[in-house]
Amino acid sequence: MFITEDIKYIGVNDRKIDLFEGQYRVPNGISYNSYAILDYKVAIMDTVDAMFTHEWLDNIQNTLGSRTPDYLIIQHMEPDHSANILTFAKAFPECTIVSSAKAFTMMQGFFGTDFADRRIVVGEGDSLPLGKHVLNFVTAPMVHWPEVIVTYDSCDKVLFSADGFGKFGALDTDEPWADEARRYYIGIVGKYGTQVQSLLKKASALDIEKICPLHGPVLSSNLGYYLGLYNTWSSYAPESEGIVVAYTSVYGNTRKAVNELCDKLRANGCPALKVYDLARCDMSEAVADAFRYSKLVLATTTYNAEIFPFMREFIDHLTERGFKNRTVALIENGSWAPLAAKVMKGLLEPCKNITFTESTVRIMSALNSDSREQLDALVAELCGEYLAQSAETANKNDLTALFKIGYGLYVVTSNDGKKDNGLIVNTVTQVTNTPNRIAVTINKENYSHHVIKQTGIMNVNCLSTDAPFDVFKAFGFVSGRNVDKFRDCEPLRSDNGLVFLPRYINSFMSLKVEQYVDLDTHGMFICSVTEARVINNNETMTYSYYYENVKPKPETEGKKVYVCKVC
Repeated sequence: MFITEDIKYIGVNDRKIDLFEGQYRVPNGISYNSYAILDYKVAIMDTVDAMFTHEWLDNIQNTLGSRTPDYLIIQHMEPDHSANILTFAKAFPECTIVSSAKAFTMMQGFFGTDFADRRIVVGEGDSLPLGKHVLNFVTAPMVHWPEVIVTYDSCDKVLFSADGFGKFGALDTDEPWADEARRYYIGIVGKYGTQVQSLLKKASALDIEKICPLHGPVLSSNLGYYLGLYNTWSSYAPESEGIVVAYTSVYGNTRKAVNELCDKLRANGCPALKVYDLARCDMSEAVADAFRYSKLVLATTTYNAEIFPFMREFIDHLTERGFKNRTVALIENGSWAPLAAKVMKGLLEPCKNITFTESTVRIMSALNSDSREQLDALVAELCGEYLAQSAETANKNDLTALFKIGYGLYVVTSNDGKKDNGLIVNTVTQVTNTPNRIAVTINKENYSHHVIKQTGIMNVNCLSTDAPFDVFKAFGFVSGRNVDKFRDCEPLRSDNGLVFLPRYINSFMSLKVEQYVDLDTHGMFICSVTEARVINNNETMTYSYYYENVKPKPETEGKKVYVCKVC
């Protein structure tokens, strides 16, 4: 397989494996990727699993012909990528092994030698010329082992990404990339989101046209999609709006309650619903979906004054991987002393930014009128924002939306006739209430000012405190004249045809411009309210909250500063 004119695929497919790393079901197998770079010097990128030694060596021989490798680059020391280092070294005694210092220490442990007589140790910023191809090394510690490096070929603009951007499934499997890549990432790399974010920051400085991972297909188009998903996963933000219901049931009564819950959720606008019987499902799929969606319902029985073992295992998987930034609801069942909700809540205490619903459902053996009322209250709480987002079910005249206005931060959306636009503002004020008039002040240099002055309409989205910094980057750091700010999402629309944000807002108002006031550098739009919806009761994002909790702090580690000794 040709990656580029000089880079060839020499990896293998494993269709015999049933459990990857002894725990993840892989019904479609997995690939162990290795690559050859043919230049004045020849470099082999990583080895493969020990089960495929001869197939891999045959691939090298068939690709290189009469040539022999000059370098073996080892990016990651897990045995599915490093098992054949010693075999390769014996087959090609003149070849030099290139890797990180920690990797050579691990080689001593795996093979009894660190190849001191034939190695090159590389670290951050080091490079290795092969001819016209130059390999540039970037350290990626704890993505997801400490020795990991990734390699950038500046000639063909290819990033060899180690386990990053990998997925389950052999290369001849026809399946969506995201599903198995998500399960792979959450299961294997998910704990190390901070380290992945650091690597993504380094990668953003590179001009990348192809990504060559150690598992799964080479990524050669729409790279923004894959990078965007990795940014979402590693920042622990919900990828999609929806609800996961994970449950265990001993005699079927908890399952019956879950079935009733799911019927009610569907009837009340839940956009996506995933249900997992934790005793029977693929646990890794349930965990991956818990990270994918915005809300999670946990339903289980009290068992030995604790919770059912499969539920404890599920929660352990979540907490181990840094589960956070989600809404969680609890349903407990207990015939005489229900303790499950208390136990589950305690197990989730290490998780940051978890919002527990006010409603908790308590079942005493089987559903009755009281527990059904609790179920209804829980559905109302979980689905309130979905009903508010839907044009068919929303209260479009909820003027309590005006109560969300403060000295906060807002996304003002508009449309120039070709594409949607949005910008961050902090100057939204209610100026009268009879009639209701809202003033929005926008800098004249902003493209949105130009658009709104022409169209006379806008939506004001009231940001809530769960809005991440990415929202401010998207709407505050680039111009809508040059960038389609809604290119990578499917926004919702109000009755005036404009976008309102599907996430991170507690309300929005559709405004019609009634008067314009020229303020020299800025323009003030005095507007009437044509539609107002309250989405949820989350706190409004204030300026002070943004600076204290959302805006990244300056990086000062390793930097010298001078302190005046006089003052």
